[in-house]
Amino acid sequence: MLSACLEIIYEEDILERFDFIVASVHTNLKMDEEKATQRLITAIENPFTTILGHPTGRLLLAREGYPIDHKRIIDACAANNVVIELNANPHRLDIDWVWIPYALERGVKIAINPDAHSMDGIHHVHFGVCAARKGGLTAGMCLNAMNLKEFEAFLG
Repeated sequence: MLSACLEIIYEEDILERFDFIVASVHTNLKMDEEKATQRLITAIENPFTTILGHPTGRLLLAREGYPIDHKRIIDACAANNVVIELNANPHRLDIDWVWIPYALERGVKIAINPDAHSMDGIHHVHFGVCAARKGGLTAGMCLNAMNLKEFEAFLG
C-alpha cells in the first residue's frame, strides 16, 4: 500500500498512484485566516486527498498555528469525505481536542497519527489517544480503529 504525506504539489498522474494521501501545509505558515482556510479547503477538495494532516501547523509552546476557520474546514472535510488527522506528537496535538465534537457531529472521522520520526516516536500515539478521548472520539469514528477490510472499503 502506497501513501504520501505532502502538500498538493504533484500532478494528478502521480497522485493517482497512491492508495491514500495525507495533505498538510509545511511551507508559508504566516497566513491570515482567510488565506489559510482557503489553502486547506483547496487541499480538501482535491479528489486525491484522504486525510488532512495537522490542520493548524501549531507547535505547542513554540509556534502558534496559523489561524483557520475550523467550522469551514470541518464542513469541507464532511462534504468531501476527508478524514482529519489528530497529530499525536506532544508538541502538536493538532487538531485541538475541542474541535473533535464538531467533527463527530458532522460525520468526519479522525485519524490518530504519532508523527513518529524515530522508533520511539510511535509511543506518541498515547498522547493522541488521550486527546481524542477528551474530545469524545469513539472507535467507530476513529480511522485507526478500522480493521483491514473496513479500511480497504473506506479507501475503495
